[in-house]
Formats: sequence, C-alpha cells, structure tokens
Amino acid sequence: MLFVTDLDYRVKYKEHIKKQYQLIKERNSRLGENVNLSKMYTKLTIISKLRCKKEREHEIMASGWKHAKIMTERARSSVTMNSLFNPDENGQTPQIVVLQGAAGIGKTMTAKKIMLDWASGEVYENRFAYIFYINCREINYGSKSGTVIDLITKNCPDRNVPIKEILFNQEKLLFIIDGFDELRFSFDQKEDSLGTDPRKEMPVEDTLSSLFRKKLLPKSYLIITTRPTALEKLQQCMACSRYAEILGFSEDDRKEYFHKFFGNNIDATKAFDFVKQNEMLFTMCFVPIVCWITCTVMKQQLEAGIDFAQNSKTLTAVYMLFLYSLLEPHSHSQNQNMQDNLKKLCSLAADGIWKQKILFGEEEIKEYGLDKFYSLPLFLNESVFKRDIDCVCVYSFIHLSFQEFFAALFYVLEEDEQMKYSVTPNRDAKLLLENYGKSGNYLMLTVRFLFGLLNEEIMKDIKKKIGLKISPKIKPDLLKWVKTKKPKKLSFSSSHDELIYKLEEFHCLYEIQEESFVKSALDHFTEIDIYNYPLTQMDQMVISFFVKSCPTLKSLWLSVCKFGVEDKNEELTAPPAKRLCLQEQAEPNNSPVYLLCQALKDPNCKLKKLKLERCGLTTGCCGSLCHMLRTNQTLSELELKWNRLGDSGVKLLCEGLKCQNSGLQKIVLWGCELTADCCGELSSVLTTRKTLTEVNLNLNELGDSGVRQLCTGLKHPDCKLQKLWLDKCGLTANCCGVLSSVLSTSQTLIELSLNLNKLGDAGVKQLCKGLRHPDCKLQTLGLFRCDLTADCCGDLSSALGMNQVLTELDLKWNRQLGDSGVKVLCERLKHPGCRLKKIR
Repeated sequence: MLFVTDLDYRVKYKEHIKKQYQLIKERNSRLGENVNLSKMYTKLTIISKLRCKKEREHEIMASGWKHAKIMTERARSSVTMNSLFNPDENGQTPQIVVLQGAAGIGKTMTAKKIMLDWASGEVYENRFAYIFYINCREINYGSKSGTVIDLITKNCPDRNVPIKEILFNQEKLLFIIDGFDELRFSFDQKEDSLGTDPRKEMPVEDTLSSLFRKKLLPKSYLIITTRPTALEKLQQCMACSRYAEILGFSEDDRKEYFHKFFGNNIDATKAFDFVKQNEMLFTMCFVPIVCWITCTVMKQQLEAGIDFAQNSKTLTAVYMLFLYSLLEPHSHSQNQNMQDNLKKLCSLAADGIWKQKILFGEEEIKEYGLDKFYSLPLFLNESVFKRDIDCVCVYSFIHLSFQEFFAALFYVLEEDEQMKYSVTPNRDAKLLLENYGKSGNYLMLTVRFLFGLLNEEIMKDIKKKIGLKISPKIKPDLLKWVKTKKPKKLSFSSSHDELIYKLEEFHCLYEIQEESFVKSALDHFTEIDIYNYPLTQMDQMVISFFVKSCPTLKSLWLSVCKFGVEDKNEELTAPPAKRLCLQEQAEPNNSPVYLLCQALKDPNCKLKKLKLERCGLTTGCCGSLCHMLRTNQTLSELELKWNRLGDSGVKLLCEGLKCQNSGLQKIVLWGCELTADCCGELSSVLTTRKTLTEVNLNLNELGDSGVRQLCTGLKHPDCKLQKLWLDKCGLTANCCGVLSSVLSTSQTLIELSLNLNKLGDAGVKQLCKGLRHPDCKLQTLGLFRCDLTADCCGDLSSALGMNQVLTELDLKWNRQLGDSGVKVLCERLKHPGCRLKKIR
C-alpha cells in the first residue's frame, strides 16, 4: 500500500525530473543554449539479442561498418524502451536489463529519455513509482562511501524525501545505472562484503555490487548501460536477466534526425540526399554521434556555399571540417593563443590514450595549462560532481573518437618549445606503431587518424586555417611500417580477429588518400584473397581504393563474402524472383558491387583476375558489371560462380562483353541459375569477343536448345573459344549432332567438358563423327557419368584411331561400359596411331 506522503512527493518528484531532463545542452552549444530533448530525440534501433564476442570489436570502428552490416537484418526485430521489461517466451520478467552499445551510439541519451518519458507518463507509468538515475562518472568522483539512500536522494529536488515509503515498495523502483564501463572498481568483492541494509554505509563499490547482485533491494529493477568492452566485467558481478543492444539509426531514423537538426525541409532534404549518395558518410551516420558531427559540418558548409563532396572522403577529413567549424567563430579572438591551446589539448589527449583514461580532473587541466582555455567547452565536456561535502569538476572529450583524433594530431605537429615542454613524455610515433598490434584496440583509431593527418591537402589546410604546421618527417616511418607488415599476398579466412587487424591496416592506407604513398607501400603486393567475411560499405570502399591505386595488384578473390545491400527496397531475405532487376541503360549506384566496379573502371586499375564466388550477387549487380566491362581493358578473368544472376543478369553482362574495350579472356558462370533464354546473347558474344577463350557454364539448366544456340556462335569463323565447360547442363543426345558439327568446324576449341549429362550412346556416336573429322582440334573431352554403355565404344575406338590431337578422355562413372567396352577401347589404345595420353 502506498502512503499519501509518498503519492504527493511522487508528483513533486516527477515535475522535478521533467524540468531536469526536458532541456539538454548540445555538445557545441554556447552558454545558455539548450535543445528540447523530446523534440530532438530520434528513435534508435534496439535489439534484445546479445551479439557474440567476435561481433563486439572496437566501438569506434564498429560505429559505421559493423552497424551497417546488421541494421537491415535486425531492424525488424527491434524492441521499444517500453518493452524492455516485458515477459519473455517463458513468461519470465527480467529484473535487470543491460543496455549495451558502442561509444556515441546513444546510451546516455536513451537513459535520459526514459527518465523524461516516465516523468511525462509515456513509459512505465504504472510499472514504476520511482526511477532514479545514477551517473557512473559522478560515482567515480563522488564520495568514497555511502548508502543506497544517498544514491536515491541525489535525484530528488530536496532533502524531505519519504524514503521509508519509497523503499516499502521495492518492486516499484527502477535504477538506471548509466555508463558502467566508466566505473573504476574491480567488482571482485567477496560475498561477506556485500550488504542487505539500504541504510548501512559501505564503500561505493560494495553498495553497487550489492545492488547488482540483488542483495540490496532484491525486488527492485535495474537498467545498466555500458559499452561492450565492459560486458565481461559486468557478468562477474551479476547474473543478468536480459541483454539489449542499441544499434543506432536506421535509414528512416537518420532521415528524421536530419530534418530535426536542420529545422527546415529544404536544407534537410538537400543535406540528406547528398550524404546518402556518399557511401562512407551515409554508413557512418548509423551512429548518432557521427550523424550529429556530419550534420553540424554540413550545415556550416551549406550556409557558406562550399562543396562538401571534396572535403568528406575520409574520417579524418570530416573531423577536420568539424574542428574548423568549431574554431571559426573564435579565429579572430585576441584573448587567447588558439594554436598553443590546441597543442596542449593534443598533449592531454595523447596522455589519456596511453593511460586508457577518458576523464580528467581539474588538476590535470591546470597541469596542461588548459584551465583558461576560453573555447574549452567546444572540445571537452565539463561535469560538476559531488564528493563528500564538496563539488569537483571533471572533463572528458566530447567523444572518445575526438580524443583519439587529437592524440594523433599530437604526434604529427611540428615540434617547438611548447611541444618539448609537453607533459606527455614521448612524441615518437614509432612507439604508437610498435604497440599497435599489442594494444588490443585502443590505438587503432589513433593510428588511422595519424595516416589521415599526413595527407598533403589536409596538412596544407591545417596550416592555412589554424596556423599549425604538420611535420611530414614520420611519413617514412609509416611507409616502412606498412611495408614490413604486408606480404605479397594477403590471404585470410573467417578468423575475425586476424581480419580486423589486417583490414584496419588497409583502412589506414585509405585514410591517407595518396596514391603515390599507397603504390610505394604496396609495390610488392599482388593478390587479395578473402574468404567467408561480410564486407561492409567501408570495407568495400577501402578495397576499391586499392584496386585502382595499387598497380601491382593482379588478383582479387572474394569467396563467400557478402556485400552490403544499399537499396532499402531490396529486402535481404526476398526470393530471387522478387529482387529488383536493373536496366542496362542506367548504371545503378545502389548495386552491392558498385564501388568495386567504379574502381575497376579507373584507368589506373591493373587488376587481371576477379573472383566473386558465392557472394550473394543477383541480377541487380550485373548493370554495374556491364558498365565496368565496357570500360576496363585489363581484366582477363571474371569468375561469378554460384551467384543468382539469372538470364536477365547474364544478358546485361553480354552487353558489356560485346564492347570492343573489353579484353576478357575467361568467364565463369558456374551455377548462376541460367537457362536457354540467355544462350542467344552468349552466342553473340562468342562471335564478337575475339579475346574470349574460356567459358564455364557448368551446373546451369541450359538444355539442348540452349546449347544449339551456343553452337551457332561456336561455328562462326570469328569465334576464338578454346575451352568450354557444360557439366550438368541438362543435355541429351539431341544436342550432340550440332556439337559434332562444332568439332569439325572450330579451329580453336581444344577442350570440351560434357560431364554429368545424359548423352547416352547415341549422343557419343554423333560426337565421334566430329572427332573423326580431319579438321577437329579437340585435345580434351569430358564424358564423366554420361550414361554410356559398351555400344558406343566401337565409335570411340574408331575416333581415337583417326583423331591426331585428342590426348585426354574422361569416362569415369560410366559403369555400363563393362569389360567388353573397355576391351574395345584398350585395343585401340595399343595402336601406334593413337595419341591419347590420359584416360580416366
């Protein structure tokens, strides 16, 4: 039963919470500027299934391309804030919900929105009488000991808290623990150090552990937000009932965010449409912090009439634009030396990265001489926390990625007296590179920014717009580091950890955006072979960059690699027949292979072999491949094995193959769901594409009619095909007459594979007519499992006697040949005129 005093106080408490959380401060807002949380908040995709450890890599890296991979697949199964405590399929209601997510993904914003919505009667109105918000940063800098009651009263508007009545209904209490990963406690307390009395004062870590382990207020409920890296630590101190994960913005949510940010439809639509066309920016905007940065920079660029496209190719470039936009209003100030203060800020960032520290006390700010930095709030968040009876200020960079950005800047700035005096002891970038592989993940983004800041254009811009000079002297060290880490062939399979690090080194080279540097770094690099890995847009951009920038790269093998689908109208799970078919006239920029094909069209691209085996490609990809084949003059081999291209897709490919620019020599369309419907176009290619010497059509239901159409092209005098594979294509004796005609006509065909077709004796007898022809040039013939008996062996024997070039014959698994058939063949093999060298 609830007491009257509690009911009255609850109304007062809710009003207090609404006032406290209704307005929030934007990251770059000036004094007194606030935004309305309800109006600005944009729905996030939250899923209630825990991702495996391998999927929880570095948060900053995962922010763009990892979320792009899973967003479309999991958005349908997302949950709402109001359903976090709903019973599961077994009817069990969780008491603890862990809300995890990458840095900058919106955990704190979600926690505050829950507080505001509860106070406004929109969520948990009847479930919880009170919700209390506990900020873990404040816990670190607050009192060393206390009670649960202390944690409760800190949320309240005054000290007249009816604590007895509040605690009387534990099942009506919800505690939101925001930022568990920032707590500095070990949480390895023994059982006897835990408490059950909410009035008992204990060390703060014991109080929290008792709450987590349900020793204190065992009937109460918890929401704990954390970054994924702290999940294992969290599991040590509690048995969690339910995990949920914030994935970020869906495409529609990002669009909504842009409209809320810009405030008018014209600018919002213009900005969003532009960003959507830029694969890198659009992918990064899955993450709210990156979406906000992009909107902030774009708004200023649009207002200034500047072309954003040339200034946003890399992550470093976007962060530099953001930095310029923050500094511009203060660039003419005479009160402070902006350059000196930025150097101090860089020094602080680097020191924090090495110590894996994200919170800095006032004494550290003073130590670095940043206490009088007039634009400090532009880069650091300032928080006032209670510690005992006093208040303390602590600072953190507005986002961890900014700390990593400024840390990288610290290592490339030209050294002067101030930098020598820096509190951070070692400015040797070699140390970063040496520790890169040992660091787990905390140096990854710093090293990536290190490469990006050494881009020639960025160095010039920094000098011009900020007055800071970047020293290029560490470029040789970066070059040497890359050269020592890259073999001639980059080959890796589904070992996720290995792949993350190897691809990250590629991301670093992409960030510098200098083809001359990349060519020098990878002057020995010839092949990329990736197996069983989901390639996101970022990965594709990086790989595409190397395809056009690395002249020594000759082969790219991507097997069982899924490409991110960018067309929101093309559902990942839709059956092939319902997928979007693209017209050849207009090249689609939402094709999964669009980026790769753009790179292959670059005149600097020297790639010769491209294999995209079992990559989930459909008809929609063939438009891009067609346009690429029209332009590319170096690609000699194209393998598209086990992709659902279909007849319409191959027809598009044929349009590209018929172009005179194409130099393709070999194409593999094994198992691509083809029928006779595309064979007319393939036949036309055989007569026009004189460079084409090998075609593999295995495991396609072409049928006799399809092969008859192919033979029209094969008999054409301009056809130069040497090898043709038609294994398991649904062929019978009805197509063997025309195949025989090809054998007696073609001056180039030296290998024909007809394995796993029901040709029978009648079919082989017709083939033998062509084999006996004096103009037959065939050297290898595959008749594996073709339903043959001894009845055809006389004709085969005769053909072997008259054919002067056939050296290899495959007759395996034709069990009906029997002893009599084999004897007939053996007699011929003894003949001195037989040229056969291998028979199976």
